[in-house]
This record gives sequence, structure tokens and C-alpha cells, in this order.
Amino acid sequence: MNDISASNGREGCDIAVRQVPPVYSCRMDRKKLGRIISTVAFPAAIATIVVVAVLLRADIARVFSSRVAFQAWIDGFGAYGPLIFCGVQVFQVIVFVVPGEVAQIAGGYLFGTVAGIVYSVIGIAAGSAFNFYLSRTLGIAFVEGLFRADRVEKFESIISSPRARVGFFLLFLIPGIPKDILCYVAGLSRIGFFQFLGISMSGRLPGIIASAVIGSAAAQSNWTVTIIVTAAALLLFLLGVIFRKPLQLLVERITARRE
Repeated sequence: MNDISASNGREGCDIAVRQVPPVYSCRMDRKKLGRIISTVAFPAAIATIVVVAVLLRADIARVFSSRVAFQAWIDGFGAYGPLIFCGVQVFQVIVFVVPGEVAQIAGGYLFGTVAGIVYSVIGIAAGSAFNFYLSRTLGIAFVEGLFRADRVEKFESIISSPRARVGFFLLFLIPGIPKDILCYVAGLSRIGFFQFLGISMSGRLPGIIASAVIGSAAAQSNWTVTIIVTAAALLLFLLGVIFRKPLQLLVERITARRE
């Protein structure tokens, strides 16, 4: 009887031992994958883009030499011109070294205010969705590999807050706060995908509208509107940069309140 009990005990232990390693291994593999992508694959992709840009610098310079040349380049794609522009927006969101405002202004410049806003929203939403799912799939090791652990930790209180949705909306809304990290950090929170998409795009929309207005006004040589809106946007951006830390602390206090 004792032999049977001992055998059952050993068998149960063997089963437990056999069950634990796959789960642990799965978590470790995911963590390793996130680190590999953030430290090797992502920088390699950016380096490749830089090399290609250097090799094609003459063609790129020719395309962006004037409004007419840039317009002709987009028109050369025919009906696919808006699709190419949306692709550019997706690219600038994912490869966050490219300033988003430049592409947004170009949208208004090329397609007018309304169409520029629509195409920018589509492209930015697609890029944001990709970053969100990438972060949610690969986890915190990947995000910390991209942005450093201390930068991610600054958003820890917002991530864990029951009012995280309010916090992320305010952070996306405030000019001067980097939006690149927010999509990745949101993927670490409990926010649902469609909630994230609605929150992020609602917060970004005023900036997208202003950029499209600047581009459209410049295309029509309406320099009064161009200068006024540009000056207002720059002022808000500078205020956001100067008061970034106090604004982030304010958002943290708001999200820390009980509903």
C-alpha cells in the first residue's frame, strides 16, 4: 500500500514537473523574442531604410525639391496616390523617427483639408493598431527594449489605473508629449483594442486637423491662415514641451482619482 502511495506521489510529482516547464518556457520564449526584435530586428530595419534613403538620395531630393515635383510624384501613382500616402502615414507611426506632423501637413497640401484629414486618420490609425498589437503580443520586454525601462515606468501608474482611458486620452491630446511611446504602452494596459483606437484618434484629431489646414492653406498660397495656424500650433507644442513633466503629473493625479 505504501509502495502504491509512494508511486502515486512520484507519478503526481512527475506530472507536475512535466506540466510546469512548457508554461515557463513559453513565457521565456516570448520575453526573449521581444528583446531580440527590439534590440536587433527593429534597429536593423531602420538601418536598412537609412541605407536605401542614402542610395536613393538624388531621387528623393528631386521628389521633394518643390511642391510641383512632389505633387507630380504622387499623381504618378494615379488612383493609388491616396493609398501611397496612407502607407507613408503607417510608416511614420511605426518607424517613429519620422516626424508625423510633416506627413500630416503634406496630406493637406496634396489633397486639401478634408481629404488630407481622412487619409491621415486612416494611415495613423492603421499604424497605431500595428504598434498596439505588437506591444500586446511581445510584452513589456519588447517595449522596454525600444524606449528604456525608465521611460516606460513613468506610465506605470496610468497603465494600472481604472481610469487609464482618461489618462491616455489626455496624453494623446496634449501637444509636445511624444505619441510614439503611448501606442506601445497602451498595449501593456487592459484597454481594449477598439477603445484604444477611439481614444488615440480622438486625442490626435485636433493636431491632424491643424496640420491639414496648414498644408491646404500653403498649397493655395493663403499665407495669412498658414502663418496664424502654424504659430498657434508651434506655441501649443512649445508649451507642451516646456510643461511636459507637470502635465504628466497632472494626468497621473487625474487617473488616480476614484470614479
